[in-house]
Amino acid sequence: MFHVKHILDIISSISRKGIFVGLFGSRKKFKNNPVAPVNESKSQVLSKEEKQTTFDEINEHAEVIEREVDTTEADNSESSNENQIAENAEETTKSEEVSEDDVLTAQYVPFTQKPPVTHSIGQTKILAIINQKGGVGKSTTAVNLAAALGAMNKEVLLVDLDPQGNATSGYGIDKRELDGCVYDALLGETPVEEVILACVGKGVDVLPSTINLAGAEVELVNEMARENRLKSALGSLRGRYDYILIDCPPSLGLLTINALVAADKLLVPIQCEFYALEGVTKLLDSMNRVKKMLNPSLDIFGIVMTMYDSRTNLSNQVVNEVRSFFGKTVFETMIPRTVKLSEAPSYGQPIIEYAPDNKGTEAYNELAREVIARG
Repeated sequence: MFHVKHILDIISSISRKGIFVGLFGSRKKFKNNPVAPVNESKSQVLSKEEKQTTFDEINEHAEVIEREVDTTEADNSESSNENQIAENAEETTKSEEVSEDDVLTAQYVPFTQKPPVTHSIGQTKILAIINQKGGVGKSTTAVNLAAALGAMNKEVLLVDLDPQGNATSGYGIDKRELDGCVYDALLGETPVEEVILACVGKGVDVLPSTINLAGAEVELVNEMARENRLKSALGSLRGRYDYILIDCPPSLGLLTINALVAADKLLVPIQCEFYALEGVTKLLDSMNRVKKMLNPSLDIFGIVMTMYDSRTNLSNQVVNEVRSFFGKTVFETMIPRTVKLSEAPSYGQPIIEYAPDNKGTEAYNELAREVIARG
């Protein structure tokens, strides 16, 4: 049985929602027809049975109203969820289904058939894009920075030194169809010129990787000068490219040591999240050991902040911490977290081709300008 207090609570709750049905009609009707003052005479006082009947009717009305309110709230909630899903779907339209027909197959020629370069190439700069933590944007930065530099009339060789081959597939290269890769060049079985895929993009050549590279560390462990294999392979290419970018594996093994020995400088992507900071100290220790024993000129060329989200305090805090420690070594450009940047590799394209107007494209173009400005 409902008490009067319960009924008033229900009415108050329904009134706040603007749903005045069942008991007293619409809010407008209730306002224009206020309840008449109660006559205190005994003749007009309801009997106990009449009160009981009235409360039962009110109870039934109240239950109907509660069901209507619950239904309305459920409909509103469902509508809100549908709208949110629609908004998300609009932003990720292409990412839901990627058919084989959608993925662009890279068009390339052998290095020996590459057209002559039309501009004067100065001193080749070899940059190792490195961070032993995975998922920080190394391959994304390697692919898109190479494309941005190529679009600015620079000759770029992208060396995929990661057995996962993400930089290779990022340009739409089918690794299953390759006759050779960087693995063959490291073992000295094939000249590096024979495994380079030229003209994969404007101004961009690729030294690809396959799963075979995973066995290179084991096979090279007993070889002489095993840390210098990549340096020796790339030596003949100096003067043919403005930039050679090495996409390193997410580890500090022999392949990464080869990259540190071959490189002039390091470009370090750091994700704007807490855990991304933890491995930087180990990376610096490894760099200093290689610098002391194998590559005296090795140093950090620049640090780029990736997956930046200006809406979060964490991203801003990480950026401030990194800038306070590394100073001007950190690039002004920060790579934002965007859906298009995540989609582009599944279509075998760098972001500047997949979404030319995206803010990710703008960011990598700005990064390329900073790289060129630093010499």
